[in-house]
Amino acid sequence: MSKFFFPVLLIVCGVLVIIGGHRRSESVAGVSETVGAKIANAWDGQARQPDHVWYYVGGGALILTGLGLALRKK
Repeated sequence: MSKFFFPVLLIVCGVLVIIGGHRRSESVAGVSETVGAKIANAWDGQARQPDHVWYYVGGGALILTGLGLALRKK
């Protein structure tokens, strides 16, 4: 039972981070940051990402780490 506690905790934290990123992307700050990044990317061609994209990446990494720990054999 305790073998799955840490992986489940990582998966739950990953889901919470993704939910936080989604809430950020739907907020006024997230929308204005997305518009600003699109304008800046069109201006000079650099690849800028809004903060909520990093929330998605971090949440996905936590979920994959949790799944990897839960499914590994000892």
